[in-house]
Amino acid sequence: MKILSAAEVDAALDDLALISRLEALFRAGCEMPLRHHHAIEAPLGPGSADAMLLLMPAWTRASLASDVAPRIGVKIVTVFPDNDRRALPSIYGQYLLLDGTTGQTLAMLDGTMLTKRRTACASGLASRYLSRPDSSRLLMIGTGALAPQLIRVHAKVRPIREVAIWGRTPARAEALAAELAGSLPGALGRPVAVRAVADRRAAVAEADIVSCATLSKTPLVEGAWLREGQHLDLVGAYTPEMRESDDTAAWRARLYVDTRAGALKEAGDILQPLANGTIEDDDIIADLFELARGQQSGRLPGDATTVTLFKSVGAALEDLAAAELAVGP
Repeated sequence: MKILSAAEVDAALDDLALISRLEALFRAGCEMPLRHHHAIEAPLGPGSADAMLLLMPAWTRASLASDVAPRIGVKIVTVFPDNDRRALPSIYGQYLLLDGTTGQTLAMLDGTMLTKRRTACASGLASRYLSRPDSSRLLMIGTGALAPQLIRVHAKVRPIREVAIWGRTPARAEALAAELAGSLPGALGRPVAVRAVADRRAAVAEADIVSCATLSKTPLVEGAWLREGQHLDLVGAYTPEMRESDDTAAWRARLYVDTRAGALKEAGDILQPLANGTIEDDDIIADLFELARGQQSGRLPGDATTVTLFKSVGAALEDLAAAELAVGP
């Protein structure tokens, strides 16, 4: 059995190769039960935030038309929001990859790094379909572990020249900007300008792509701030109670999700405007399955006016694609 550390998973995954792998598996499909959520009430005692245990299985089937061996994978993730009090990550995870014909264990991978890399690349895949090809200005809302991953991937997919970073704690935004400044290679092969910003509303208005990765329960992006042609990438809020955009943003934008089943169960950015009648089920244009299969269109060539919104809650298919790529044949 192979054991891949976080550093080994990181080194084994190329962003553009992973985006292509995700697209291929979304096109082909796999078995993917909805992930299991198990709440852990106040693990630090009364007044502390509830934690979460997540189980995410997926598997492919043998096919006479394919020489790719079937695989089974399952990720175990814990989310402890109060870990920042102890200077610890909020999310930990491990991933188990099995032979799909025998059930034999093939590999154990660091699930935290796997999640970061596949989540960012899923947003990169969506951006290929939904953002303007000439998008050059990115706003990152959030300064957690996903932020640098998302910034790097968006800068590889589109010709990003400028990155603005906003966080609830300005010092963290400044630190992340300093970490990335001068070292972030863009799609154009030259360094990208990176800076921290304090005015979130102004930064949203200036950006071509707005990416959010937070645990917010209140909107951080208002639809009234958006302008024509923008792409909104919502990654962080993963429960019905959380959201990163308001009802007006959902109403203004063409809506896309990673998977319909996941979004309609977990995504507060979709479920809350559905519940109050701002949008209807039919307003969700497509998920990544439909985009990858050409069943629905994303942004059409030359469209510089449509606002697109992509809501990601994560899918076990994405973990399986990343694990297979990292482990190899």
